[in-house]
Amino acid sequence: MVGGRLDDGARAPEAPDTGDIRADLRHAYERGRQDERGRRRRHPVFMTVTFICAIVGLVSLVLAGVNGSFARGGEVMDSGLAIAANRAGPVARQAADNARQVGGAASPSSPAGTANGAG
Repeated sequence: MVGGRLDDGARAPEAPDTGDIRADLRHAYERGRQDERGRRRRHPVFMTVTFICAIVGLVSLVLAGVNGSFARGGEVMDSGLAIAANRAGPVARQAADNARQVGGAASPSSPAGTANGAG
């Protein structure tokens, strides 16, 4: 008979405690995760550059699809970048000038009442 007892007087071995088994499994799982994490170290700068490149590639594919060709999609991207550069240049120069003025007036190394240590 399959699955029957071989000896009527034999006792079944005691089942191990399920709490101990779960603790052992959890410990082995965590050790495996740590080993795998150590094997697959990723540099955050490299991952950031990878994501930025993926986003730029996705945008160029979308522009190509919307405009019918990669050439027209590239033209749209170039014109958008040119507009942004034209608008950002004067704003960046103004911000730098403002920072110089504020930094020069409140310089911690200059004596009281003089700007940039002169006079």
